Amino acid sequence: MLDSGFKLVRANPLSLFEEEMDSNPMVSSLLNKLANYTNLTQGVVEHEADEDTKRKEVKVPRMGTFIGVYLPCLQNILGVILFLRLTWIVGTAGVLESFIIVFMCCACTMLTAISMSAIATNGVVPAGGSYYMISRSLGPEFGGAVGLCFYLGTTFAGAMYILGTIEILLTYISPSAAIFKAEDGEETEAMLNNMRVYGTCIIILMAVVVFVGVKYVNKLALVFLACVILSIIAIYAGVIKTAFDPPDFPSQVLNYCPDYTVTIAIVFPLVDNLWSVYSEKGSIVEKKNQPSVSGSEDIKIGGRPYVFTDIMTYFTMLVGIYFPSVTGIMAGSNRSGDLKDAQKSIPTGTILAISTTSFIYLSCIVLFGACIEGVILRDKFGEAVNGNLVVGTLAWPSPWVIVIGSFFSTCGAGLQSLTGAPRLLQAIARDGIVPFIQVFGHGKANGEPTWALLLTAGICEIGILIASLDSVAPILSMFFLMCYMFVNLACAVQTLLRTPNWRPRFKYYHWTLSFLGMSLCLALMFICSWYYALVAMLIAGCIYKYIEYRGAEKEWGDGIRGLSLNAARYALLRVEDGPPHTKNWRPQLLVLLNLDCEQLVKHPRLLSFTSQLKAGKGLTIVGSVLQGTYLDKCTETQKAEENVKALMGVEKTKGFCQIVVSPSFRDGISHLIQSAGLGGMKHNTVLMAWPQSWKQTENHFSWKNFVDTVRETTAAQQALLVAKNIDLFPTNQERFTEGNIDVWWIVHDGGMLMLLPFLLRQHKVWRKCKMRIFTVAQMDDNSIQMKKDLQMFLYHLRLNAEVEVVEMFENDISAFTYEKTLMMEQRSQMLKQMQLSKNEREREAQLIHDRNTASHSTPAVKASVAASVPEKVQMTWTKEKFVAEKHKNKDTNVSGFKDIFNMKNQSNVRRMHTAVKLNGVVLNKSQHAQLVLLNMPGPPKNRKGDENYMEFLEVLTEGLDRVLLVRGSGREVITIYS
Repeated sequence: MLDSGFKLVRANPLSLFEEEMDSNPMVSSLLNKLANYTNLTQGVVEHEADEDTKRKEVKVPRMGTFIGVYLPCLQNILGVILFLRLTWIVGTAGVLESFIIVFMCCACTMLTAISMSAIATNGVVPAGGSYYMISRSLGPEFGGAVGLCFYLGTTFAGAMYILGTIEILLTYISPSAAIFKAEDGEETEAMLNNMRVYGTCIIILMAVVVFVGVKYVNKLALVFLACVILSIIAIYAGVIKTAFDPPDFPSQVLNYCPDYTVTIAIVFPLVDNLWSVYSEKGSIVEKKNQPSVSGSEDIKIGGRPYVFTDIMTYFTMLVGIYFPSVTGIMAGSNRSGDLKDAQKSIPTGTILAISTTSFIYLSCIVLFGACIEGVILRDKFGEAVNGNLVVGTLAWPSPWVIVIGSFFSTCGAGLQSLTGAPRLLQAIARDGIVPFIQVFGHGKANGEPTWALLLTAGICEIGILIASLDSVAPILSMFFLMCYMFVNLACAVQTLLRTPNWRPRFKYYHWTLSFLGMSLCLALMFICSWYYALVAMLIAGCIYKYIEYRGAEKEWGDGIRGLSLNAARYALLRVEDGPPHTKNWRPQLLVLLNLDCEQLVKHPRLLSFTSQLKAGKGLTIVGSVLQGTYLDKCTETQKAEENVKALMGVEKTKGFCQIVVSPSFRDGISHLIQSAGLGGMKHNTVLMAWPQSWKQTENHFSWKNFVDTVRETTAAQQALLVAKNIDLFPTNQERFTEGNIDVWWIVHDGGMLMLLPFLLRQHKVWRKCKMRIFTVAQMDDNSIQMKKDLQMFLYHLRLNAEVEVVEMFENDISAFTYEKTLMMEQRSQMLKQMQLSKNEREREAQLIHDRNTASHSTPAVKASVAASVPEKVQMTWTKEKFVAEKHKNKDTNVSGFKDIFNMKNQSNVRRMHTAVKLNGVVLNKSQHAQLVLLNMPGPPKNRKGDENYMEFLEVLTEGLDRVLLVRGSGREVITIYS
């Protein structure tokens, strides 16, 4: 109770924000205008040196271009499709579409071969071939993902070649060798079972041959290649012979014309074979314009059966079946560790092999279409020509030349796959980027990949169990196409980024060829089978994420990082063009951390709150300051950075760490605020913890530093968030099942207070909290209308929140307000003007703090505190009494207590009155809220009262558990418009 002689002083309830109102409008006036609201760390040298040492220690055979690259590529390319399926593809798709299919596939592989040649001539290519090229160009994640997919493709290719071998054996060489005999209507099932049994036996035999040593495979390869070359010569010789003496074969296809014969003659059937003849499964293979019985009747005429199609045919399916015939281009590069000169052999052998086979395939399409009638071409297994290979009917001197040649060709291709695939897996395993396959990096004493060979044989057995050649082919097509696509991508990226280390000696390379090859590979993937393409991409994506999750500790100077840097540079230059629009505004945080003497973060929950606010989106810079000189603090800086980054990882705070060393702690903070970020990607909001021990003068982050930081953020037009009682804030593991986030909106701050709760509620910690908004009405305000306007405002902002308008009218300043102001002035004057020693100053500051704390606890305590104050300091005053006391003790007064309540100090009284009254209102409404967001008043323009500013904020937030003081940048950060 005031003395009867006390002169009443009336104050504005919001005096604390009076300087804010000069530039920022009151919420009440804002609502009235709602309608207008608008390298390699030297490239893993140690790893590569270790691998080179191992290779030097192991004496392995070194091969040249012909045996090492050209021969295996030629064997893998030719064989299964050429002899078993090419005639059927020509008859079904027609000459024109078949030419398009072959040309696309050959062009794709030729472009990939050119890109591969560029990579091979850009440096040493040790074991691993295509995997090594991709991983060193695109990084371990892409290299591992695509390398494993290519390994699977190569392994399934081995299964395809083995199935082709068995099909030739059981269909054309020795049909009587079949274990499972066909019954009526079960020919296909019996054939599949036979292929499973024989395939298993052959894969075991081939694995043994490969296990014995690659040199025996190379010796057998010469024999196999000779058979392939003789078969191709026999085909061309047969074409020449047919031009002069066309043979006739009695037809086994019944069309009510028993005497119908197949004529093989140059150019005669070419016109008829130009166009496609696709059919459904089970359709009769018949000649056009010839009458025939219904395909549904299962009859025989003259003992000769009809020929039915075994699968449904269409263009994209034929692309998937044909493409494996050109996938052998990697056979030589997979054995790069066994080559004498990989940089010379891979380009020469690969391009020469694909050129040779492209010519053979394209010429054979025209020759087959010109020499053999379409009805026979579409007979996949040659039933109409006495069960012979259709292409064998064209060969000279005997069909057996083709049968034997195709048999050995497929055998050789299978051996090449079982030789190359384990070495590819061994190279991936030795790099250690996929931990669970590291065991497959071991091998025999001579370097042969024993464990990798066993796994390869096991996976190959899966393809054997599928047993259908036409079902296995599209699967391996996807894996090969994905590998080829990334080989081309690697070259294009390196060239476009102009990587200094990209200096290929292959002079016929241009980046447009790689880009075209990459586009063609991607198109062919979806042309062959869109669902197989998606499955292959999903598998590669899972492997990529696994390698990324495990943390591939390889730094190979990959092009993806260079691409990211260029993309970031381009984006930064675009962002620099102008400030972000309100619709795109989000808090880009500079988080100021305090570190202890051991360079550990004092308040780790500040980073927890950062991750909750950001949810991994936008820019986050975590900064701190070490006092001293950089030369002296270099080691401590690295330690501090490691500690901060480790804590960021634990708290899942995605961002950048920046430690600054400065002679002055204050200057370091200023440097961070000014220079953190780059270009347009700079922070727009500063987040810091409230300095709990600001009254201790030895605290590095004292009240003076804090107030200067507030002023600097305002000058830089940046928002400021101050978290008080940060150690009481929730961790990322906590969950609020109920509660409120209360917003006290006093002055308009651009919408910052509205936006922050919305962002917080996106995180699982705050998701179940409700948002409440309070605003203050004064004497002249219509509180009912203000509430309606605020509800409409939130509706337009698309925010769900409860709204309440709190009335704060002008009233008398209480004695308690004067008491708090007096204590504040006592502390300020005593610390400034009394010449005390350091220890005395600390004791006096603590004494004043104790008095200040006890001043509003209980009436009894207040009385004791008042009694302890010198006689000249009284808790209840009149102006006359104060003047009399001042004159009475003029000579004996301590200088720190002069003119406590003169006109200058009436401003502090009014501010303290606002802090006390507003704190009481906030406590009444929000004491149990999970978080209170409150407009943060700015520091006084007169810097002599900075220490008083801290007292105002203390009183304003007293009694609240979690408080976030928010000082907006003055720019609009949220809008009602879409």
